[in-house]
Amino acid sequence: MIAAVEKWHAVLCALLFFIPPGAGAAEDLNGAAHDLARQTAAFAGSGQPVSVEYRNISSLGPADLGQVRGAFEAALKEAGLRVSDVAPVAELRLTLSESQSQYLLVEEASKGDERQVWMAAWKRAAPAAALPGVALDRKLVWEQAEQILDVAFPAAGMLVLAPAKVTLFTRQNGAWEPRQAVPLAPGKPWPRDARGRLRVTGASYQAFLPGMVCGGVVEPSLSIDCRAGDDPWILESGGRAPLLANFAAARNYFDGRVATGTGLRKTMAPFYTAASAGEQDRLLWLLAMLDGRTQIFDAWLDPVGAIASWGSDIAGTEASCGGGSQVLATRPGDGGEADAIQAFAIVNRAALPLTAPVEFAGPVTALWPSSATSALAVARDTLTGRYAAYVITVVCGL
Repeated sequence: MIAAVEKWHAVLCALLFFIPPGAGAAEDLNGAAHDLARQTAAFAGSGQPVSVEYRNISSLGPADLGQVRGAFEAALKEAGLRVSDVAPVAELRLTLSESQSQYLLVEEASKGDERQVWMAAWKRAAPAAALPGVALDRKLVWEQAEQILDVAFPAAGMLVLAPAKVTLFTRQNGAWEPRQAVPLAPGKPWPRDARGRLRVTGASYQAFLPGMVCGGVVEPSLSIDCRAGDDPWILESGGRAPLLANFAAARNYFDGRVATGTGLRKTMAPFYTAASAGEQDRLLWLLAMLDGRTQIFDAWLDPVGAIASWGSDIAGTEASCGGGSQVLATRPGDGGEADAIQAFAIVNRAALPLTAPVEFAGPVTALWPSSATSALAVARDTLTGRYAAYVITVVCGL
């Protein structure tokens, strides 16, 4: 629907009142956002900067409005427009509203003396519930007072990466006991919120740290060789092709330089963690961005949607349930409170919960894929200050 409107605020409610139930509704938010973006690009001109102002008069909360913003701005970018407050060619005002049967996006676009209004809708769905027969299993594997960055499991036992050392543990009388430790000697102090990643291949391992990469073997004895460097970290997601990403050495996030297994290289906005979902011919990459959104990208790393209800730690798995691929995600928060991890399926570029959340007594400080069906989660207990590492496994057919 396209209409010329001069007194926008006076007629918005009337416009919403006369929309027939279910008229022209898209299947989801991303479809509605793309409908508006295509019309906006035709109005403003491809490649032009536009500014966007948002308003929420629906029953949805701030997180949902954030998801609308992410989806709409991703659709604008895909349509060839740039969101900028500097000399915009067109000024957009987007209002999120609703009727009994659908959610509505009402866009007013102004360019000089021209003004247009478009509406797009998507169907309201019943609240999603966890999928019967799918659950997350949590198993404690190690806890200690020193921060845990990552844990991996070579054939010889268990490796624990901490800011000061790498420790090899072996099983003794049913319990993990330290067998050998090698120190880490960074050339400069770690950032305040240090992060690290372990990768094990046979008897060898790699340790990725801010501004430093280490390698060694676990047998016949634990060894380590470290050097300063900007080597990309290998971000795996179940058994799917990995993403190579460069870490910002003085920060706690990736700087946006990425490469896929197909050789595609791009520079994107900085992000905290990454996961993928879907099959190789319909692969989606999900990046937890610094602004609190999880941006959805296609296999060519072009934005196609956004999720606003997750925290900054995500990991991909591929258990044989819930569509064959899952994304584990923490809940949004400020990092100083109780946390949770929940498994989701990505359907029509939207997140659908597969399991009930698994709760923790403090913030999750790390979440890395551990195997095709599990992830390694580290949480800090807010009462004791101790760190605990857990293997979180997607379990099917309960």
